Amino acid sequence: MLVIAWISGIGLLTLAFDDQLSEQFNPNRSPESATSQGISEVRLQQNRGGHYVTSGQVNHQPVVFMLDTGATQVSVPQHLAQRLNLRAGVMYPVQTANGIIQVAQTTIDQLSIGDIQLFNVAASINPSDQSDDILLGMSALKRLEFTQKGEWLILRNL
Repeated sequence: MLVIAWISGIGLLTLAFDDQLSEQFNPNRSPESATSQGISEVRLQQNRGGHYVTSGQVNHQPVVFMLDTGATQVSVPQHLAQRLNLRAGVMYPVQTANGIIQVAQTTIDQLSIGDIQLFNVAASINPSDQSDDILLGMSALKRLEFTQKGEWLILRNL
């Protein structure tokens, strides 16, 4: 009985700490959002690593975005692209931090973060990326106004 109690206790602690670690990686699971006079605004809190990570949707399916102003386009890992039913187009080379890779062009019909919605967003499908996050690059961010204040990033649709 004592062994079962210890195993149960360790399991409960693991679940509690896993949820806390997940919250530290993505403090914007439900991003603060408001719309006034046709302008939508989303406030994102910086995560512990100094990045802006948020939950959102691609084609009405839940995803996690990591904002990356250094990325030319939205970059979707191939395994997520399959789940999101994104069609792979022409392959082309891109320079990444890990060297040159071949990606496929695609278009995201609808991308949303809170009240902000973008349509027909140019993106690439990255077969080398094994993460579960989509890099939200400039093909989406250039359609938004963004301002950083302290540990917060404020996004507004244009």
